[in-house]
Amino acid sequence: MLGNCEVMAFVGTTQPERAKAFYGGVLGLKLVEDAWWAIIYEAGGIHLHIEKPRDKFTPLPFTALGWKVPDLKVMVEQLAKKGVKFERVPELQQDDLGIWTTPDGGGKVCWFKDPDGNTLSMTQFSK
Repeated sequence: MLGNCEVMAFVGTTQPERAKAFYGGVLGLKLVEDAWWAIIYEAGGIHLHIEKPRDKFTPLPFTALGWKVPDLKVMVEQLAKKGVKFERVPELQQDDLGIWTTPDGGGKVCWFKDPDGNTLSMTQFSK
């Protein structure tokens, strides 16, 4: 039923101004609207809603949102220059940039957090 419908993504924030600076300024997403209930961005043809205001918010204990990227190393280096810190997962062997190569060698993944602690990821799939 929904297989042909456009997907929208949602994450929460308790700090709308910091979220706006991060998603728009640091990540470079295109602002669509700053409404009373959400900051809405366009990313890769999908609308991302950063819901606000949230007095109480607990980030999910796993990845909430991710991007498929063509060159993960380049993206990590660019975001690191903008102050993004990449997560270390004790169970995984990650390189010096925080990139994990999947056991089958088919992909590379890294994780980082937004100002509210939502875990975000970037993945480079093998060709």
